[in-house]
Parts: sequence; structure tokens; C-alpha cells
Amino acid sequence: MEALMSRQIEGEGTPELQWQAWLAQAPLGTAPAQTLLQGCQRVVIVSPHPDDEILATAGIMQHCAASALPCTVVAVTSGEASHPGSRLWSPQQLAQARERESAQALALLCPGSESIPLRIPDGQVQDHQPQLQARLQQLLRPTDAVFCPWRYDGHPDHEASGEACAASTAEMGSRLFEVPIWAWHWASPGDHRVPWQRALRIPLSAEQLDRKCQALSCFRSQLLPDPSTGRPAILPRWATARLLRNFELVLR
Repeated sequence: MEALMSRQIEGEGTPELQWQAWLAQAPLGTAPAQTLLQGCQRVVIVSPHPDDEILATAGIMQHCAASALPCTVVAVTSGEASHPGSRLWSPQQLAQARERESAQALALLCPGSESIPLRIPDGQVQDHQPQLQARLQQLLRPTDAVFCPWRYDGHPDHEASGEACAASTAEMGSRLFEVPIWAWHWASPGDHRVPWQRALRIPLSAEQLDRKCQALSCFRSQLLPDPSTGRPAILPRWATARLLRNFELVLR
């Protein structure tokens, strides 16, 4: 795996105002979900942590619900390592809470979607990447459209999940779409490290964006500070602002 030194997730990252100014004139492609998914018989969303599936693909899930397209969410970890040293949240409590939060969010966006929990240890996906890849190869079919974090997203679990998806879809002949999540934090507008020429915006209607915001609000464990450690929320507003736009972006 490429070293993460140039893609560190520190501080508050690139402000959304900077992204908005650049995105207003950036020559990025656009494709509605129905065009992007034409010919696919199932959507498979690979989520390293509960909430990644909402931040990345809430619009895609809503399209699946509206068009009766089967949707499967592969939950790689249960996110139990998000609050180290917390006296409010033990790892077991976090795992249970985050799986419950994910189920609530999925019920809002895509009722009837299938969720497959793999429960790979949070923070250790790279060590279990062969196991993840083998499980994906068992699951995937050539007619699937697979969504996962970009394999150079900057978070080790995201990158290992993306690499496993890239290898598995190449093996099975599935269609792959990679989604930048933390890249919006460490990258800058026009950043040469991001393959913008492969990027497509998937528009979200006002109703779809509102439902995405409602789904994200289910993740109270990530949106509230931890008074037992004094740490702020895992997902503060300055971070979620970069992913609550009127479009979602994928890399083909």
C-alpha cells in the first residue's frame, strides 16, 4: 500500500468554502444514478465503518429503493475503535450502537436492503485484507455495481477496503466505483493526487439530500462529543459539510 504520508488526516482540513468555489467551475462529469447503474442487477456498497455508507452513497441507496434495485451493504468493521479510552463507550458498546445506528439509517434510505456484517477488527482491515477480498469474491457477481472508498482515500481501513474491492471486482467482472471520503479533507482544489478526470457527480434532489441528512443524524455516537475524554465529535460539522452536498462524487 502506498505510504499515507502525503494524505494525512490532521486538523480541520480543506474548508468546504474552498471546495465550493472550485467545484462551481470544475469541469467534472455528471451522470444521474439511473445512467450510472444501467445494466446492473444489484448494488453492493462496501463500508469500512458504520456511517461511511451514508456519507458516500446515500443517494445511490435511495435510487435503489425507488427503482426496486437490490442493494447489499457489506459492513467491514463495526467501528468499535472510534472512541479510544472512553469511559462512556466501551468497544463492545460502540460496536452494538454503531450497527444499530447503521440499521436505522438504512431503513430510512433503502428499506429492505441487505446488510452483511463481517466484523473485521476496526483499524486492522489491512491485516485482514485477504480475508475481506476472499469474502467479496464469494459475494460478487458480474452484474453487480460495487461502491467503496477510494483506494487512496487517506484512512488505512478505507484504503485496504478499496484495494480489496478493486482486486475482487477485477476478478469477478463487476463494475467498480470508488468514492473519495477523507480525500476531501487532505486534498486541495485541483489537487494532482486526485484523478479528477475519472470523477462523476451524481446529482441529489433536495428531498434526497434532506433524507441523507436525516440518515446521518442516526449516528449519534459519532456526532456528539465524548465528555469522558474531552474529545470532540468524531464527525464535526466542518467534516460532514464536505459530504452533505447536492451531489455525490464517484471515480470510475
